[in-house]
Amino acid sequence: MMKKRLIIGLMGLIGLTGLSAEAQNGFNLPYSQYGLGVSDLPYNMPSAARMGGVVYTRHSNNTINPFNPASYGSIENESFVFDMGFNIQLSRLASGDQRAKDADGNIGYLAVGLPITRWWKLSAGLMPYSSVDYLTVVPPSTTGGLKTEFSGDGGVNEVFAGMAFNVLNKKSDKLQVGFNVGYLTGKIVKLMSYVATDTSTYSINSRKAQELRLGNVLLDFGVQYRHALGERYTLGVGIDYKPYMNMKVKETAMIYTYHATTEALLDTVFPVRGEEASQRGRLEQAHTVGVGVNLERNGLWQVAADATFGGWQGLRHTEPEGFDIFGQSPMHGGAYNKYALGFEKMVNMNAQNYFGRIGVSVGAHMEQGLMYMTTASGERRVDQWGVGGGITLPMRKGRSLLTISVEYSSMGDKEILQRRCVTFGIAVSSCERWFVKRKYN
Repeated sequence: MMKKRLIIGLMGLIGLTGLSAEAQNGFNLPYSQYGLGVSDLPYNMPSAARMGGVVYTRHSNNTINPFNPASYGSIENESFVFDMGFNIQLSRLASGDQRAKDADGNIGYLAVGLPITRWWKLSAGLMPYSSVDYLTVVPPSTTGGLKTEFSGDGGVNEVFAGMAFNVLNKKSDKLQVGFNVGYLTGKIVKLMSYVATDTSTYSINSRKAQELRLGNVLLDFGVQYRHALGERYTLGVGIDYKPYMNMKVKETAMIYTYHATTEALLDTVFPVRGEEASQRGRLEQAHTVGVGVNLERNGLWQVAADATFGGWQGLRHTEPEGFDIFGQSPMHGGAYNKYALGFEKMVNMNAQNYFGRIGVSVGAHMEQGLMYMTTASGERRVDQWGVGGGITLPMRKGRSLLTISVEYSSMGDKEILQRRCVTFGIAVSSCERWFVKRKYN
């Protein structure tokens, strides 16, 4: 039986890794020029967005929560969980008096979970880590001058596999520990072009191109503890820890000139003859600690809060020495804090009617220090805040769920650049008993 479960879990993981990071869509995100781009985690998962991004204490027997791997311990024995979500984003950009709108849709995540033994659980999946998609055009200051275009495209996906262990499973106390091993894969291409605006056939244009390829391993550790307060209430604590990691990435940089009409390569300016066009850059994951606490009225409702503290948000990218062909970036990483608060009326499968079984949730979050920007007036911190809500509809048969969420977020400010975004999400969580031996045929 254990061998069969392992085979099914590995088959699910192999199927997920077949999805390409380049399959992501995107829209104009000027902030994605920095580092690995813009990340929508965890709000691209409806189960997290509906509670304002609260994740560290969240656990369920029929959904997957990769943001605290200890939660996999709640997968029930003899069950197989398949969880997937989609989202649609409507975005509005504002900078001074200028406005722009765009829309996009993506697969939010795919995940599977299953028990190996009564105390050992397994999960694996795929989720977008970040996306890069921007196009900025600076017109020439004089007639017949040079038009400057900044553009970028690509993205990073994370394939993860994790395990959780039920260390303590008593009536009043439950302790689960777990870990994730993530693999980042993807490609990011950034361009800077100087295009002559006259029509002379002798016009020579120039382009700077930089390509970043990732294939890196990340680690993540989690703990969840729940203690019964009498017969009606349960107090829960969740901790997630990401250790500092220093990783290498492959980078290619080139500067060349081309003809205005054919863009045929005429001359390579960088690297010079005899030098390599590819070198190794660096990615760093900061020590990051997430702590959550929740109070649950058993099976009826819960209120939960999260706090996250890190040296910087996401992964910090450092180019190889001599490869900064775009010049010094005005944006950099710094102290990062995130706070989230959520309330949920939980799905109650024992309610007398269907409407009583439906779950309803709301939440809000604040992220301080997504990035820092150096301006003429001094350093500016780019923050984000958002509110979300959703409903969870149980299927009439079995333990499967349909979750619908909506989230509104605001990033930055109008003096520099503000991004307002409405994200609609839908997730299907299928939980079936696959490993039960029938007593009768």
